[in-house]
Amino acid sequence: MIDGFIHQLPDGDPDETREWIDSFDALVDQAGRRRGRFMLAKLMERAGELNVGHAPPTWTPYVNTIATDDQPWFPGDEHIERRIRAFIRWNAAAMVINANKTADGIGGHLSTFASSASLYEVGFNWFFRGKDDGRPGDHVYFQGHAAPGVYARAYLERRLEDHHLDRFRMEIGGGGLSSYPHPRLMPDFWEFPTVSMGLGPINSIYHARSTGTSRADASTTRRIPGCSASWETASATNPRPWGPSHWPDDPA
Repeated sequence: MIDGFIHQLPDGDPDETREWIDSFDALVDQAGRRRGRFMLAKLMERAGELNVGHAPPTWTPYVNTIATDDQPWFPGDEHIERRIRAFIRWNAAAMVINANKTADGIGGHLSTFASSASLYEVGFNWFFRGKDDGRPGDHVYFQGHAAPGVYARAYLERRLEDHHLDRFRMEIGGGGLSSYPHPRLMPDFWEFPTVSMGLGPINSIYHARSTGTSRADASTTRRIPGCSASWETASATNPRPWGPSHWPDDPA
C-alpha cells in the first residue's frame, strides 16, 4: 500500500531523485546496511527539524550504548541462567494454563513475562538488593502482568509450593496467589501494588516523597561486576535510608 502511494506522487525532478537513490545505493554497497539505516534515521530527524511533514515510523531504532566490540563477557554462567529462565517461563505459562483448565475464563497473562524474562532474571541475579544485614533494600515495582513469572521463580526457590501454584487467581478460602502484586492480598510476598492506570510509577514517586527523598537526590548507576552493562537507579542521599527504585519492564 505504501509503495503504491509513493509511485503515485508527482516527481518534479526525476534526475535529482535518481542521484539520491544512486547515492544511497553506493552508501549501502560500501558501508553496509547498518550505515544505511543510520543515514535514513538521520534524514528523518533532520526532516523533523526542518518541519518537513512525513509519516512517523512504527518502530524506533534499537540503541545499544555499548559497541559490540567493547562488550565484555557475561560474568555469570550463561548456559545455567538460560536453562533456569526456560524453567521459569515454562512454569509461569503452565500455571496460567492450568488455572484456566480448573476455572474456565479465570484469565492470566502469558506473553508479558515470556518476553521480558531475561530482563527480570538479570535483575534478580545481578541487580536487585534485598534487606539483608539491616540494609534498606531496593524498591522494585514489578509489572503486574508479569506476576506469573515472579511466582514461577519463587516456586524454584521453594518459597512457593505446588498447592500455591495450583490456586493461581483463586484466593477465596485462602492460600491462593493474587492476580497482581498487592501487599494487602499477599503481605509476605508483595511489597508494592503496581497494577491499574499507572499505579506503580505514582506509588514510587509518593513513596520516595514520604520517606524524605527530594529532587536533589542523585541518580546512581549500578553495574554488573566486571561488565559494562548498567541500570540507572534513583538513589537517595538523605539520612533516612530507602532503597533505589526500579521499574522493570513497562510498569502498569
